[in-house]
Amino acid sequence: RVGVSLCQCLAGATAMQVSAYVGLRARGVAGALVAYVGFGLPAFLFICALSMAYVASKDLEPVLAVLAGLKLVVTALICHAAVDFARGFLRCGLDRLLALAAGIWLGLGWHPIPALVGAMLVAMFMGQDPVAPPASLVSAQKASPATPTQRRRWVSALGGAYWGSLVLIVGLLAVGLAALYAVDQGLFDLAVLMARIDAFAFGGGYVSLPLMLHEVTVARSWMSPAVFMDGIALGHVTPGPVVMSAAFVGYVVKGLAGALVAGVYVFSPSFLVLLAAVPFVDRLLASKLMQRALHGSLVTLVGLMAAMTARFALAVDGSPWAAGIAVAAFVALRAGADVL
Repeated sequence: RVGVSLCQCLAGATAMQVSAYVGLRARGVAGALVAYVGFGLPAFLFICALSMAYVASKDLEPVLAVLAGLKLVVTALICHAAVDFARGFLRCGLDRLLALAAGIWLGLGWHPIPALVGAMLVAMFMGQDPVAPPASLVSAQKASPATPTQRRRWVSALGGAYWGSLVLIVGLLAVGLAALYAVDQGLFDLAVLMARIDAFAFGGGYVSLPLMLHEVTVARSWMSPAVFMDGIALGHVTPGPVVMSAAFVGYVVKGLAGALVAGVYVFSPSFLVLLAAVPFVDRLLASKLMQRALHGSLVTLVGLMAAMTARFALAVDGSPWAAGIAVAAFVALRAGADVL
């Protein structure tokens, strides 16, 4: 439980990080890396196959009809997630004000990262302690079979090899970026973008979506919102984290090489942050400022997801028939229907 609590305090896809934490406890840094890659690989392979099929057949009439339906479901799904976040995290007037400000900020086409950082800072120094910290951080610490002393001993037993492995991974990723810069500027830009998105995705994979939406459709105009919605739809019908949609973006922009680069670098920062944070897990889980900052990120996500819903709604068919399908999908999701 401590591993889950820690991962929910860090940027990145929580499920991916939890798998890495389990691997770390079982087999050290090598185990963490194998578990991380193994957890994400099936989703990556699925999304690559679907991306290839999408690019090859997206202009066919039957495919267009299926994608149109999927876009409506994605719009309903994002709206459903926004409602869930609002009900779970908007606890006071300040929370609602931050969510509203974030939604307006993204709705005006401005970059979401300043809104995210600003809300986290405001929440840290002006917000209240969350009523129910993510994953019940305090109870998780108490219920864990490993005491803080035992965890410190476990980290100490890893010794210098632990930090040496972390430095080695950072070095390999840096060398990879340098090679991409020398070979293909487009791939380098894609890698840096995905790494930056992951580094600011506090609160889980859904935080990545508004960031990615702005970057690929507004800041860089790599694709239209409708095409990005197709990628989100494919990400939802494959196993694994929804942020694996980054591989779809990479494939559309730069083919298989782009999918691989996006898939690697959209998960690299959160893996490194997890490894760096594990030795300080007890301090992080006990930090009120960390809990408030995470709460601020989740509050901001409410506004960002609402703005994202509005943008997606403008990108789909606006006929009464399509609106009826979207509303029906939303109602079904609220009633507890499975996404698939």
